[in-house]
Amino acid sequence: MEALYTAVATANGREGRAATSDGRLDLSLAMPPALGGSGEGTNPEQLFAAGYAACFAGAIGLVGQREKIDTKDVSVTAEISIGKDETSFALAATIRVELPEELSGGTGQKLVEQAHEVCPYSKATRGNIPVTLVVE
Repeated sequence: MEALYTAVATANGREGRAATSDGRLDLSLAMPPALGGSGEGTNPEQLFAAGYAACFAGAIGLVGQREKIDTKDVSVTAEISIGKDETSFALAATIRVELPEELSGGTGQKLVEQAHEVCPYSKATRGNIPVTLVVE
């Protein structure tokens, strides 16, 4: 792969800070209450969810452009769960895609499936964590 862009971020623990090299993102990190933390900061699962949702929305736009389908009213929500597996912790993802009425049915389902094939986050997670696609 030839890199077109590289994002750089540094974190100093789950209970510290995370910041990007350009300073556009600089935030406090905290464990969520469900994992025993204060919840008074964001956490890696929220950051992953935001990134995955944005990337998947971009993939839908790309596929829509290729197929000449208007995707401006499509909304993507990513849910990232953390839990215990046999050895430590693991992630799972649910990608919820809200489609406008005109894309309901087969066209919308095909659009979401094609986006899942080209989305870089979907490619990175494929075979590594369970990803469930939900078309709404």
